[in-house]
Amino acid sequence: MPIEILMPALSPTMEEGNVSKWLKNEGDKVAAGDVIAEIETDKATMEVEAVDEGTLGKILVAEGTEGVKVNTPIAVLLQDGESAADIGKEAKAAPASTQDAISDGGQRTDAAEEGSKSAPQDAGEAPKASVPAAPAMKAAADPDIPAGTEMVSTTVREALRDAMAEEMRRDDDVFVMGEEVAEYQGAYKITQGLLQEFGARRVVDTPITEHGFAGVGVGAAMAGLRPIVEFMTFNFAMQAIDQIINSAAKTLYMSGGQMGAPIVFRGPNGAAARVAAQHSQCYAAWYSHIPGLKVVMPYTAADAKGLLKAAIRDANPVIFLENEILYGQSFDVPKMDDFVLPIGKARIHKSGKDVTIVSFGIGMTYTVKAEAELRGMGIDAEVIDLRTIRPLDFDTIIASVKKTNRLVVVEEGFPQSSVGDHIANQVSQRAFDFLDAPVITIAGKDVPMPYAANLEKLALPNVAEVIEAVKAVTYRG
Repeated sequence: MPIEILMPALSPTMEEGNVSKWLKNEGDKVAAGDVIAEIETDKATMEVEAVDEGTLGKILVAEGTEGVKVNTPIAVLLQDGESAADIGKEAKAAPASTQDAISDGGQRTDAAEEGSKSAPQDAGEAPKASVPAAPAMKAAADPDIPAGTEMVSTTVREALRDAMAEEMRRDDDVFVMGEEVAEYQGAYKITQGLLQEFGARRVVDTPITEHGFAGVGVGAAMAGLRPIVEFMTFNFAMQAIDQIINSAAKTLYMSGGQMGAPIVFRGPNGAAARVAAQHSQCYAAWYSHIPGLKVVMPYTAADAKGLLKAAIRDANPVIFLENEILYGQSFDVPKMDDFVLPIGKARIHKSGKDVTIVSFGIGMTYTVKAEAELRGMGIDAEVIDLRTIRPLDFDTIIASVKKTNRLVVVEEGFPQSSVGDHIANQVSQRAFDFLDAPVITIAGKDVPMPYAANLEKLALPNVAEVIEAVKAVTYRG
């Protein structure tokens, strides 16, 4: 049976790319793993390999074609004994251009660091995300949301953009700077549309010099402005860590309270997908060690919007950690004129009585899925989304542990000196007499992140680990 060769994705957020070059011709014999074509975005070029041995029976998308959507058949591979006549009518060529894709009923999307979502002015509705949809859930409403407030389905990407746009309209001192935030509208399209609305003085492209532009941002904050510094990834923020820790975090203390640094450092943090050891690190625990910093790591779009607005208004430097995998996921966001959430307050995602599971950021994806399975096993778990890593809301955690008598903490970062370790330590000191089992912490494995997909999967936490930990502390093994 003929095998369709599909347009691959360079990253979980990529939605379309260009067929740059065919390296094999129709009729050529190929072996599994042979490079047959090159695809590209404006960020990267990747080789396409044959998925099996056979003959390249038909090229469906000509080289030079732009705007080919991910998973579109681009060629057909014939196996022994098959001919071009065996190619089914279902193998169709991709549209010749992005405009054709739109006219065929698709929606145009611009790639961000290998892929992202479309500009709101280009399409009436958001394109279908290439990442798994967030699990359905009914989160507890924050107390400041009036009853009857309309809830709007919003991606995390849109929520972050809306938060910045609203604060920039509210306060002329707010501006955003970073690599590709202006003309390219953000490596992940978080700043989409801001340059057009606010101009180049308030949406500032920088060179690839994290130490330099982070320092410019800190200086602007000391002078009374409110910068939002975007890092293309927090892995690159290591180049700027001296500015963040020794300048921004310590200014208020070292000036005796005479000078502050109201600045937000934001961008994707933690593992994405197959970007290997140097681009997959979680910095939540790193920055949570530092007095003078606030550290925020939201999961839902509502929390992303409400907490980013709070971070921009805060008089202190705030580390705002996002995750690339979450950018395309949609959640309900209250339609309110000024939706702001308090930094330092955890949210009870779901109430329960048998065990407390605490997590934050993308760790909540494992936790939410595990909770649904545990419910089917008769285990009623209480799920707490920390939202803020520094300061930690221990009041909410301790109150829950006193009710359930058991605690599991879930995160993606490295296990040693982790956020979970700190929580376990404090709970053991503050609520030891209420614990019916040892606290279990789940984290990423203690190895640099592998590149290979199968090894990367093993290096990250998973739902089964959360379930087994809960069964262990509830003695249901």
